[in-house]
Parts: sequence; C-alpha cells; structure tokens
Amino acid sequence: MTQTAPEATLVLVKPDGVRRNLIGEVIGRIERKGYIVTDLKMLTPSRELLTAHYEEHVDKPFFAPLLEFMMSGPVVAIRVEGNRVIEGFRSLAGETNPTIARPGTIRGDLGRDWGSAAVENVVHGSDSTLSAERELGLWFPAE
Repeated sequence: MTQTAPEATLVLVKPDGVRRNLIGEVIGRIERKGYIVTDLKMLTPSRELLTAHYEEHVDKPFFAPLLEFMMSGPVVAIRVEGNRVIEGFRSLAGETNPTIARPGTIRGDLGRDWGSAAVENVVHGSDSTLSAERELGLWFPAE
C-alpha cells in the first residue's frame, strides 16, 4: 500500500477568536481530530495581505467591513496537515454563519452573530486544494 503525502490547509484564528482567548481551543480541536500543526504565527495582517487573501470578494459589499474586521487585531495563521485536512477542517469549523452552525463545531459552539457585516465566526479554513496552496503561499511565503 502506498502512502500519499499529507494534504495541507490554512487555518486562521480571526481577531475575535484571538481577543476571546480561543487560540488553544481551536488548536486543541485540530489536534484532537488527528491533524498536525506544522507552522504557526501571530500577526496583525496588512491591507495588502488581506486584499490578496480575499481577492474573490473585492467587488462585494461586505469586502471593506471584512478587511476592517480582519485588521482590528492579531490573527493566528496555522499551517495544518493531514489526510483530507481541507474537507475535515471545514467540517470541524462548521457553517460560516454561527447562528446556523451545528453545535459541536467551532463556529457553532464559539461563533457569534452580532448582525454586523463581518460575523464573528472565529476561524477561516481554505475551501479547496487550489485555495489552500494560494493562501498558504500568502501567509507562509518561502523564505
């Protein structure tokens, strides 16, 4: 039996998760699921980084409030690896909207919907192999 290389994804603990001291909780859930944290850093992202990260949303009405929210404080960027980690983390994270995210998911248990343009849903996870490669290149550029 041949073993395939582990898949990698980007997980961000957003400013609301950092402010609420949920970094350890998020990492704990990732590790308990059996995934491996292979790189991690805390930073306050620049407008340029976030514009590149959210490039598909540039023309949407929520883009400006999203950038302001994501620049409102530190973010923890995490490179996570494992078998089917992209699909698995998105399941672990739950629905984008914390109001309808299932209990037991990160967003269902920890997210908050204040009715603002940028819902406080604690985490971001890449949605495909292509976006994971692109996003990891932005947040963890080769030295």
